[in-house]
Formats: sequence, structure tokens, C-alpha cells
Amino acid sequence: MKDFGLKKLYYSISEVSKLTGLEQYILRYWETEFEQLNPSKNRAGNRIYTNKNIKLILTIKKLLRDQKYTIEGAKKILAEKSDHKQTTTKTIKPPETKQTTNKSKSSLLKDDLVEIRNFLVDLNSKI
Repeated sequence: MKDFGLKKLYYSISEVSKLTGLEQYILRYWETEFEQLNPSKNRAGNRIYTNKNIKLILTIKKLLRDQKYTIEGAKKILAEKSDHKQTTTKTIKPPETKQTTNKSKSSLLKDDLVEIRNFLVDLNSKI
């Protein structure tokens, strides 16, 4: 199993191409077709992909290549997942206070890091 340095926050299009096994032109085309796929650009104008972007690309690849959906079909599946996620993950936010404790900040950071770690382990197992 190759280690592509999966501990980064941002990836270039060439790195994402290698990680996902997709040509760069396909990634650029998918950006025009799937509104959820919108990598940011750095100061030089180069695309920078996040772990969330890579996970979405792998989902799109699975839908199109493995499950043989059309682009329109894949769009509908992703829209349904998005709608379902929005309705099931409504969270109640505590009232805002003037001071945020260090404990709550570190707890949120820890949760984020655990989520990123789990994603990277999952991604690494697919390579």
C-alpha cells in the first residue's frame, strides 16, 4: 500500500489525480457538472482540494464507474444524500457566550482531528 502523505490539509490537482486514479481533465470537468465539487484556489489560481473534496470525488467515481450511473443520475443521488443529511443532522447550538472556554475549543479540535483521521484511514484503505 502506497503512502501518498495523506496528512495534508490541501492537495493539488496532480496529487488528487494520483490519489483517485482519475485524469486531471476529468476532475476539472466534474467541477462543472457537480455543484458540490468546488475546490478553492490559491493565490496563484491553482486548485486546492480538501479531504472533503477528495471524499466527494471518490463517491462520484463510485457512482459513475462502479455503479454505472449517468451524470444526471449521480447528481440526483448526491442531491438526495445532501437533503437527507440536512434533515437528519440538525443540531441545536448552545446559546453563544462571550467567552469560549479552552476546553470546548480543544474538544471541538479533537473531534475534527478524529474525523479527519478516520477519513484518511478509509481513503488509505481504498488505495
